[in-house]
Amino acid sequence: MSTKKPSAKKNGKPKAKRSKPKTESLKTIRPSGAREESFFELVYEVARQIPYGRVTSYGAIAACLGTKLSARMVGWAMNGADKVNPTVPAHRVVNRVGLLSGKHHFKPPGKMEKLLKKEGILVKDDKIVNFKEKFWNPGEEL
Repeated sequence: MSTKKPSAKKNGKPKAKRSKPKTESLKTIRPSGAREESFFELVYEVARQIPYGRVTSYGAIAACLGTKLSARMVGWAMNGADKVNPTVPAHRVVNRVGLLSGKHHFKPPGKMEKLLKKEGILVKDDKIVNFKEKFWNPGEEL
């Protein structure tokens, strides 16, 4: 008897590989019910809901959207928020300890701090003074 393994060829032709079943891509559903929004658009929708006189962090928005490791992507979204309609209050989004880490993206310099102060948020040395009191957590509030 021969100890050869059966060949993958049938009639001299290579055996066809089985293809994996196609799965439908995940669909995102916004609170408004609309589907298929980009990540940036979802970020903008959350940021538009930050109450006047309150702030949130890049990480809190990312966590709210189910991607807690995407805080930097939220930052990129905020960087382009000035070109979006309806307007996005990007000045209300700061880093996890309350630093105005995105302030250099505002024109003219100092605009982010000025907008926050106008809303009654105290800023000292580019940091929100009473950050824990002013922090709005979209994961709990939405």
